[in-house]
Amino acid sequence: MSTEKDALDRRDFLKTVGATGLTLGAANSAFAGRTGSKMTGGRVIGANDRINIAVLGAGGRGTSDARDFARFGQQNNACQIVAVCDVYEKRKKRAADFHKVTGYSDYREILEKSEVDAVVIATPDHWHAKMALDAMDKGKDVYLEKPMVHTNEEARQLVATVKETKRILQVGSQTTSADIWWKAKKAIADGMIGQMIMSQGSYHRNSVEGEWNYPIDEGAGPDGKGDNFIDWNMWLGSQFKLAPKRPFDADRFFRFRKYWDYSLGTASDLFYHVIAPLNICWDEPQFPTKVMATGGIYVFKEGPKREVPDTFHLLAEYAKGHSLVLSSSMANSEHIPGTIRGHEGTIVMVEHGEFERMVPYITVKPQVRRTVVPNSQPRTFKMAAIGGDKYEQKFGTKDIQIPVDQKDMMTAHIENFLTCMRTREKPHLDVETGARAVVVINLAAQSYREGKTLYWDEKHWKASDKPLKA
Repeated sequence: MSTEKDALDRRDFLKTVGATGLTLGAANSAFAGRTGSKMTGGRVIGANDRINIAVLGAGGRGTSDARDFARFGQQNNACQIVAVCDVYEKRKKRAADFHKVTGYSDYREILEKSEVDAVVIATPDHWHAKMALDAMDKGKDVYLEKPMVHTNEEARQLVATVKETKRILQVGSQTTSADIWWKAKKAIADGMIGQMIMSQGSYHRNSVEGEWNYPIDEGAGPDGKGDNFIDWNMWLGSQFKLAPKRPFDADRFFRFRKYWDYSLGTASDLFYHVIAPLNICWDEPQFPTKVMATGGIYVFKEGPKREVPDTFHLLAEYAKGHSLVLSSSMANSEHIPGTIRGHEGTIVMVEHGEFERMVPYITVKPQVRRTVVPNSQPRTFKMAAIGGDKYEQKFGTKDIQIPVDQKDMMTAHIENFLTCMRTREKPHLDVETGARAVVVINLAAQSYREGKTLYWDEKHWKASDKPLKA
C-alpha cells in the first residue's frame, strides 16, 4: 500500500523538477523507472462486473454527478454509488440517504476501502489535485471535475502521477464527449479549413443576483449543531497548504467561486468547457506560448465579497501560428458562435454559442473569392475556392452541413470513463489534454491579476513575463 511519505516524496521531486528546469517528459521517465514502488493496484474489473464509485463532494455538482452515474448504472448495470463524502453534515446526510450508502466526513476513509474502484471528485477546485493524487496512490481511477486543478504545478503532478500509477483519469468536462468536436477534428484533418488561424468562443450569463451567489444556509458553520455542522478547517485544507487559514465565512463556503483562493471564477468554471473541447478537435493538442487577459468587476460590485471579475476576456497564441480568443460576461447573456477559422475554410461548431447545448450539425464554410469567368461576354463572375482547384473539386464552394450524433454528452462522458476503466484505454478528456486546457486558464487568471502578458515555457513548465529566447 502506498504511504503518505511516498506521495510526498514524488511531489517534492516534482517541485525540484520545476526548480531545476527538468522537462515533464524527464520527470515522467524518472518515475517510470522507479523501483520498490508501493502504489496500490486497483481491482481487476471484469466485463460484467459493476464498478463501485464513491463521490467526494456532495454540493450542487457532486449531487448531479452522483445521480447521473447512479442512473447510468441502473440502466446498464455498469456501476453503482457505494459511498459519499462531504464536510457539511447536511449535504453528506442528504446524499447518503438518497443513494442508501454510508456517508463520510473524511475522504481518506473512503480511499482505504478496497471495494471502491473509482472516485468522482466534485469539491471546490483547490481540493481537486490533492484528492486525485491520493486516490491514484490508493489504486482508484478518477473522474475529476473541471477545471481539473487549481494551479499549473498541480497539473504537472497529475500528469506524472497518471503515468506512474497507470490509473484512468477522466476530466469532467462533458462537452468533450459531444460528437461535434470529433466531427470537427476529422474535418480539420481532412483539410476542410486548411491552415488553422484562429479559434473563438464565449461563455455568457446574466443573473440579477450576480454569478455564483448561491443561497447561504442559515446557521450552518463550524459551530452548527447536527446537520448544520461544517468542518471548516478541513474544507480550507490549510493543513495541506491548499488555502490560507482564516475564520469561517459563509460567503466563502457557499459561494467559493468568487474567491481566488478556491477558484478562478469564469476562467476555471466556464472557460474550461470551451478550451478543453477545442484542444480535442485541433489537429493536435497544444500548450500556448503567450497568454493575456483583461476584464473587471463592472456590474456586481460587492466590495470585498467578490474577487473574481464578472467580465473576462482571454487571448492566447500558439507556436503553430494559431490564436484563441474567448470572451465572457456574467452580466450579459449574448453568446458568440463557437468557431474555428482556417485560411481555406471555417468551421462553425456551436452556432448559438452555448457550448453545453446540443447542435444537430456543424457547418464548414469554404473561403471563396469572386473571379472573372475567362472570355465571358458580357463579363460574368463566379465564386472560386481560396484553396484552389484541388480544394474546390473535393469540397466545393458552398456551405457543408455535417450531421452530428445527438447522444446526451454527459451520458457519453460517463460511458467513456467506465469503458476506459475496463479496457485501460485513454479517455476522451485525458490528463494531458486536460492539462493543456488548464494551463491556458491559469495563465489567463495570472495575467489578469498581475496586469501583464505571460509567456509559457513548455520545456521547463513555467511562466515568464518576458518572451522566450529562440
